[in-house]
Amino acid sequence: MEYAVLTGIVLVAGVLLALVAQWRDWRPTLLVAILVGVAVRALIWYTSAIDTQWQPVDYMESFRPAGEAVLHGKDPVLASEGGWHFLPTIPYMYGFLLWLGIPWEFAGRLVTVLADIALIPLVAKLAGGRKANLRALQYALNPLALLVAAVHGQVEPVALAFGVAAFVVARGPGSPYRAGITTEVGVRLRRGVAAYGWRTALARVIRPGGLLHRALTPTGDDRRDLRRGMLAGALMGLALCAKSWPIWLIPGMLLLLPNLRSRIVSLFFIGLVPVLFLASLPLVVGSSFAQILEAMSVMGDIRPIVGDYGWAAQFTGGNWDLRPDLVVPGTYLIYATMLFCVFWWRRADPIDMTTAMLIAFMVVTPRLGAQYLMWFMPFLVARPTRFAWPAIIGVSVWAGYGYLYMTQFDTNTWWALHSEWALASIVLLPILVMAMPWGRRHPTAPKLATPVPAPAEQRVKSAV
Repeated sequence: MEYAVLTGIVLVAGVLLALVAQWRDWRPTLLVAILVGVAVRALIWYTSAIDTQWQPVDYMESFRPAGEAVLHGKDPVLASEGGWHFLPTIPYMYGFLLWLGIPWEFAGRLVTVLADIALIPLVAKLAGGRKANLRALQYALNPLALLVAAVHGQVEPVALAFGVAAFVVARGPGSPYRAGITTEVGVRLRRGVAAYGWRTALARVIRPGGLLHRALTPTGDDRRDLRRGMLAGALMGLALCAKSWPIWLIPGMLLLLPNLRSRIVSLFFIGLVPVLFLASLPLVVGSSFAQILEAMSVMGDIRPIVGDYGWAAQFTGGNWDLRPDLVVPGTYLIYATMLFCVFWWRRADPIDMTTAMLIAFMVVTPRLGAQYLMWFMPFLVARPTRFAWPAIIGVSVWAGYGYLYMTQFDTNTWWALHSEWALASIVLLPILVMAMPWGRRHPTAPKLATPVPAPAEQRVKSAV
């Protein structure tokens, strides 16, 4: 990589500036934060695109065929031979930019760089409070985001831009700090069971005029709430159109919505948007029904390759290997860990619960690409914990070693360095565990702001 030294200098300078901004409590205008983010991303985007020595393998051999397939009226999943195994949303963008005549080395990264720039003001909105613009500046200088968006051209920034926007819309106006699941409904149910037994208590919940009926009854702000649910759901659906992993964002986003009716509407639109993009294939590229089914089969077929990261790499010596014996139990471990996080942080601010889920995923997953580590970045930057910066710097150094240093060598040397790099990732796991929001299990625990209390009736509805 011809510009690794320049990229490294920019990244290190950005981290130092972000830390100084934290120390000095700088609060620039949002425009300044955005301009800083645009400048550093444009520089790294340009220098990465003109590099004649190295381009990411998946960027050239998987993403590019998907974009060219759309340009030539072919299914992006089938024409790329499974190199692209997601919905066609982003290949549509690739195909359009290639149709404009923009060289691929620039076009593919343009999608992710623009999405990452959009994340800068979104992080400010997600953070809220007096330090919102500081958080925007710190995200603008985030080294991992710069590597993933401007060097690798991976699509994580696109999924995150839509996902974070869904959180902002779902939260709506008012205080940026909210409670999760309140205990009032649980207390009522326990008292009802103690007094009447399970059957009678359940009947009282589902009867006309009962708890469930009241939760589904329109309120005076029903149209506004339903619009919020619809828009938030559509945005989360677009996040799922970029990649499948934003499914982990859905619980937190739903908790931010004001009531059960808006959550039902939101879930409907979360599912509708991906279906519409899948159904668009016959109109855009002329796919037949049989080809759509074949593409769906390819999208659902994920090879159990491990050896890049974490605990699973210790079983492979840091080498790539097909290990179903590691992936299958590791997948169940992920599910169990996500359920634990939802339960443990159920009363916390939904943003903190989401941060915990995404970081915990990075700790227990058996398979991971360096770009996955960007999943929690907007949330952790917006609501930093005590060990947020050790985690941000740690994952950025580890990823930067892979992106900037290992790419300087021939294939054999790269493989030798890769095994050491993958094995060394185990050091990140305790740092990530410490960076989780352990002190924020309750909405009043973090000394950020006092949550706005909701009326008793609204709390009952939000808990259902």
